Amino acid sequence: MDSIRIDKFLWAVRIYKTRSEATDACNGNKVRLDGTPVKPGKAVKAGEILEVHKGPAVLTYKVLQLSSNRMGAQLVPDFLEDLTPDSERAKFHAPKETIVLRREKGAGRPTKKDRRELDHLMEMLD
Repeated sequence: MDSIRIDKFLWAVRIYKTRSEATDACNGNKVRLDGTPVKPGKAVKAGEILEVHKGPAVLTYKVLQLSSNRMGAQLVPDFLEDLTPDSERAKFHAPKETIVLRREKGAGRPTKKDRRELDHLMEMLD
């Protein structure tokens, strides 16, 4: 096997649970092959670098071998080399700050002024 569709490969090496999730990720520009966004039908070959945007992190892999069949998790390292830096992996475990805003019961709908104040508060946190 010389090449395989990238959506099928992403599903086979367990990066996505379903092939349709892999297809949607490709269509949503969340998958890059050697730095270029790809469509689901793009052929992937051994030796190419994959970048996958999952949640807050960008996971980077090098394709070692190709497979069109879904495999067990123990076999994945034979097909992919994980090049993801630890700083990107740490983003999955970063504490999430939550802000709870309360409005008094019966205060009615928020006004434009309330929305602007909320937007200003959110800008300060970013």
